[in-house]
This record gives sequence, structure tokens and C-alpha cells, in this order.
Amino acid sequence: MNLRCQKIKNYAKTVFNSYCSSNELLYATQIKNTTTVCTNHLTPEIKLYLINDQCKLWHLPVDQCPFNDPFWAFYWPGGQAISRFILDNYQYVKNKTVLDVGSGSAACSLASAMAGANEVTANDIDPVACVAAKLNAQLNGVKINILSKNILFDDCSNWDVIIVGDMFYSNDIADVLWKWLDSLRVCGKTILIGDPGRHCFKPNHHLQERLKKLEEYKLTENCCLENRGFATASVWMLD
Repeated sequence: MNLRCQKIKNYAKTVFNSYCSSNELLYATQIKNTTTVCTNHLTPEIKLYLINDQCKLWHLPVDQCPFNDPFWAFYWPGGQAISRFILDNYQYVKNKTVLDVGSGSAACSLASAMAGANEVTANDIDPVACVAAKLNAQLNGVKINILSKNILFDDCSNWDVIIVGDMFYSNDIADVLWKWLDSLRVCGKTILIGDPGRHCFKPNHHLQERLKKLEEYKLTENCCLENRGFATASVWMLD
């Protein structure tokens, strides 16, 4: 066997061993076939497999999409803001353990790893999102952990920093999140939240007093178009 064939064989083994099941391998193939590698966002140093207007999938009817809900293929504004903030303010995660809740593409996880976190866990209950996170980590040469179980109301004793980006998309989930995050705050966790100003991002008076805005970012033009006109996104800390 010549050197070129051996390299291809070794690469195939590496790719296959990265996934635990044939379903995950299928998801990985579908993700690569339907997305494009993008850097046109607030963190161009992070490459992500995303859906944009350059993808065939962007222009297809919903019923022709191979994924039930490819939310992981969009770089949502809150996640962009947190990722940019972490890359510019590494002291929030450096030498710490980080949990990225509802991680989607895992951009915030990747930013944390790049900023020097000791260990990073991308958490999402969607199996395709977990595969997307693996692919994006490989794309950037970054090592992160992937956790697929529902972590809400876990005491998170294994992590120092909790990241929540773009999770306040409904009143029901917002109510659950605020209660859980408040309990983690009491336990001394650093809690970073990214949101562009969704109507559900309204904690009660008790928590409003503890929310501190760390930074606000102007979104790129393409991000504004993808997110119903949101022009900025902010990073908050629950203190």
C-alpha cells in the first residue's frame, strides 16, 4: 500500500472512530453536504459549518430539508456576542471548567477552549447538534467534550462557568432557566448570558438587579437579516 492510500485509510479510521453510531456518521455526512464553512460573523477566527444563502438548502422548501430543525446550523446573535466577548476577555474562562448549555454549533465552547479554559463541555439534547459540535471542533483543531443529556436543574458541580446563549426563546423555557440559573448563582457559578433582546429575556425584579451588562456588539449585516432585524446582541453576567 502506497503512502497516499495509507493516509486516506488512516483518515477514514479517524473520522469513523469520532462517531459512536452509524446515525452519527450519517449526520456528519449530511451536515458537510448541506452546509458551508463560514467565517462571516463576529468571530472570524472560528470556522463553522453553517447554512447561509450560498447553500442549496437555504433555497429549498422546508419539507426537503434532511433535518427536523437545523438550529445548530445558524450562528445566533447571543452566541456570537458571548464568543466574541470570551475571545477578547479570556480571564472569564481561562484555567476554568466551562459548560455551554444549548450549545448548538458549539461556537461558545470553541471560543472558551481557544481562550484557555481547562475543560469545555458543549451540551445539547439534539443528536444532530452534538455531531455538528464535533465537526466544528475538528474544523478548528479544538478539543471539547460533548454532553447530550438534559442538564437543566443539575447542580453543575463539575463546572465553574455556565454559558447560556440564545436560550430565552419562549416564556416556558425562560421561566425554567431563570430559576435554575439563580440556584447556580447562589452556588457561586459564573454565569454568562447572550441575547439580542428577545421579549422573553425578562427576569423578575430580584434577578434584574443582579444582571450586569458586560458588553454590547453590533451584529453583521447578514446576521441582522437572519434574525428578524436584531441589530445588536449583549453579554450579561448574573452576579
